[in-house]
Amino acid sequence: MTENEIGDAIIASAMKVHTALGPGLLESAYETCLLYELEKQGLSVRRQALIPIRYEDLSIDNGYRIDLLVDKQVVIELKALESILPVHRSQLLSYLRLGGFKLGYLLKFSCRAHARRDRPDGQWTLILCVHRGSSAVTALKRVFLGGGDA
Repeated sequence: MTENEIGDAIIASAMKVHTALGPGLLESAYETCLLYELEKQGLSVRRQALIPIRYEDLSIDNGYRIDLLVDKQVVIELKALESILPVHRSQLLSYLRLGGFKLGYLLKFSCRAHARRDRPDGQWTLILCVHRGSSAVTALKRVFLGGGDA
């Protein structure tokens, strides 16, 4: 599967989890449910994947933990906070750099503002931050939910 195909699966799964659970749960609950959804689609997912820090001849093996690593290619960092801060984007970009990954998702599940009705047909919009490559280019990708409460 390509990174973009994995990304499509991540977005669809995140939408399903967010629609079913809504805001207000702990990050670990969203993580467990997203892991379950991705594995149902046949994806290999590592939870709390360790990313060592390497400095010259030194390797710090208990460095950082990625919330979810999908097919050894795509990083998912989950947040259940009121707002995403610059440090959270930096955290994801550090994981991409340290692991040599090209694509990562910073997914925020915590508040109703994350999903809002702003389409004429009344469907929900889920906004996800997408970070590609080491150039730290950030884009907002809108994904539309089919009905239901978020």
